[in-house]
Amino acid sequence: MKNSLCSLVRAAPLAALLLALPCHALYKVVGPDGRVTYTDRPPAAAAAGSKVSSLGAGGNAVSETQLPLELRQPVARYPVTLYTMDTCNPCDAARQLLRQRGIPFAEKQVSTREDADALQRLSGGNQAPTLAIGAQVLRGLSPDVWNSYLDSAGYPRESRLPATYQFPAATPLTGQRDASAPQTVQPAAPPATLPAPAALPEPSGIKF
Repeated sequence: MKNSLCSLVRAAPLAALLLALPCHALYKVVGPDGRVTYTDRPPAAAAAGSKVSSLGAGGNAVSETQLPLELRQPVARYPVTLYTMDTCNPCDAARQLLRQRGIPFAEKQVSTREDADALQRLSGGNQAPTLAIGAQVLRGLSPDVWNSYLDSAGYPRESRLPATYQFPAATPLTGQRDASAPQTVQPAAPPATLPAPAALPEPSGIKF
């Protein structure tokens, strides 16, 4: 990804950050003919020869059985996914914020043009870091905004994770594919939506 594609994000109203993201389970289906389809519904009967891979939090989300009771409900209803890229200081700060607060989250890295295109389709933007909490998408790091939404989702203000808990390793947002393959996105009903908190400070991050 060329450096010229990166620029500092400009201010935007908080309302513009609230987009539906089917982050409970995202799948990429590559058919026998090379056609690529993105969907949030597990293909129950994929055609013979089709390849199905997970893009969203389901690919590396922690099992709820490993979590204390007070975390199980928000994790089940409002799963958290962090979208990051390399050499991104705001992404490092975003990851640290979630870990210090004890938020179980899946991390998806955006490192290729295909990744960037997929994030654009999934979130309506191409900024890192991007945080998905249930159906709510927050583009750019703003600790006050992020914490307000995490509060609304029912996540504890202080970490309740067991001492033995290990955060899942980051995984690529997409896999390699033929750039010439056609792509479609299948619409689906969005997952649970959080109420928007009051307007808070503007986010920061990297646009690519």
